[in-house]
Amino acid sequence: MKPISVQLYSLREQAEKDFVGVLKRVAAIGYKGVEPAGFWNLTPKELKKIVKDLGMEISSTHSPWANPENLDQVIEVAGELGIDLVACGYGPNEFKDLDAIKATADKVNGMQAKLAAAGLTLFQHNHYWEFERIKGRIAYDIYAELCPKVKFELDTYWAANFGHEDAAEQVKKFRDRNVLLHIKDGMFIKDGAMVAVGSGKNDIKGIIAAADEKVTRWMVVELDRCDTDMFEAVEQSYKYLISNKLASGNK
Repeated sequence: MKPISVQLYSLREQAEKDFVGVLKRVAAIGYKGVEPAGFWNLTPKELKKIVKDLGMEISSTHSPWANPENLDQVIEVAGELGIDLVACGYGPNEFKDLDAIKATADKVNGMQAKLAAAGLTLFQHNHYWEFERIKGRIAYDIYAELCPKVKFELDTYWAANFGHEDAAEQVKKFRDRNVLLHIKDGMFIKDGAMVAVGSGKNDIKGIIAAADEKVTRWMVVELDRCDTDMFEAVEQSYKYLISNKLASGNK
């Protein structure tokens, strides 16, 4: 079983009011790690200390999002957080057709080379548009061939593309590149809110079974938005994964 983290973007509204309080409550639930998306007036070093003092780790980060103009900052922040994984991601325009995918791949390959020289591994986080089809092929398959050294944090809800694809099959396909998995659930309704992991239509057990235990480091729970109380959904997600022995926590 892999350790369980939570993407703090899920709790952004609560973090805006009391970020340290959010971290304390996440630790109390039992999460082993957090994946920041913003530092909420803390420095990376301050965040690292608070997280460590609460008995957790920083699994990975979405701050800052890597781009060709900020790689020095990305390298610096990763060092302060004590991590070796850094993130990038793109909008629908960067995957709209073959030319756009090739241009995106060229940009990412350039970033990957510089980050690798600094001892960092670049991973990409996807949304649903990377799993749309272009001339019968999934866009991400084309992209993956053009970026053979880039790793993935496969968002398993978006990879299902609202039920058009099998998320477990997508995890299996990229199992040698999935350094992280975003574990996310919902009803496969476009623009619909997410639900606690295990209460939607995604094949959570199949997804986790398809991962390579030698490659994937963390299971990272995320809910982009939720129609119920977000903290309750984050806690329910934790309990589902722990009770089904799909991930390991601190409780």
